[in-house]
Amino acid sequence: MVSAIDPIVLFFALGLLAGVFKADLRLPPAIYEFVSTLLLLSIGMKGGVELARQPAAGLIGQIGLTLVMGVFLTLLAFALLRGVGRLDRANAAAVAAHYGSVSIGTFAVAVAFLTQAAIEFEPAMPLLVVVLEVPAIVVGILLARGLSAGTSWGEIGREVLLGRSVMLLLGGLAIGALAGDASIEPLKPLFFDLFKGVLALFLLEMGLIAADHLEGFRRHGFFMAAFALLIPPFFAAIGLLFAAAMGLSLGGAILLATLAASASYIAAPAAIRSAVPEANPALSLTASLALTFPFNILLGIPLYQRMAEALQHWLTG
Repeated sequence: MVSAIDPIVLFFALGLLAGVFKADLRLPPAIYEFVSTLLLLSIGMKGGVELARQPAAGLIGQIGLTLVMGVFLTLLAFALLRGVGRLDRANAAAVAAHYGSVSIGTFAVAVAFLTQAAIEFEPAMPLLVVVLEVPAIVVGILLARGLSAGTSWGEIGREVLLGRSVMLLLGGLAIGALAGDASIEPLKPLFFDLFKGVLALFLLEMGLIAADHLEGFRRHGFFMAAFALLIPPFFAAIGLLFAAAMGLSLGGAILLATLAASASYIAAPAAIRSAVPEANPALSLTASLALTFPFNILLGIPLYQRMAEALQHWLTG
């Protein structure tokens, strides 16, 4: 179980504290790019190796329900932001797109959490991460702009589907599935054995980035703080219901709940920035990166495990 003294969590805390106190600490951009690339490829390749062993027919229903979940969470977030938070349409749609989409970093921490706890999960989960990136962004843009003739859907599609994080995950999945376990064996020392160390460096940089956005949050008040901290458990509970409908294992349910609880800070900002330029990016990024991301990796993932175990016990008992 991830605890207060788990090393990867402490790396994030170190980055956060260093950023808050303006310490002279930052990973060189090239190192950060290398670390994040390695992380995404590792997740994709490991999923691809396992995916090659599974029948593909069963994935259709899971993919369909994942798409429905992404749309539903986005619409629900938008309704709350408009009805309770009184945000204007553009900003409510932008924030909703971030919260209907997913955080790759949070998923990576959850994978490490389950690996450490020896909890198995479905090999298709990295594929579902990619599936969840898309519907929230499309729905968010539609909520903000409608079916406007001026919306550059080709450019938006390129941002989402050919964006770095999605391409690396899909590429890793394809490599793992096509190469298979035996061929991947020589690459395991780099891509699999070093996964947790690479994740620690990634979280160090994410802590620094989160600290950079704290100042922006102070300008936006109590509601966004409450939204960023209360929505993750609520959305996680919805994710667990979808996991039950999909028939996922305990590990798969924990991962889907974590994905539902997370908020994008890579794909969604890039797409929303070009499609909804009038929205304030500090509002979305501060909530997702400075509050929701730390909440999920420090407290959320163990909480979602307990929620998943309770639901599983209730369903089987």
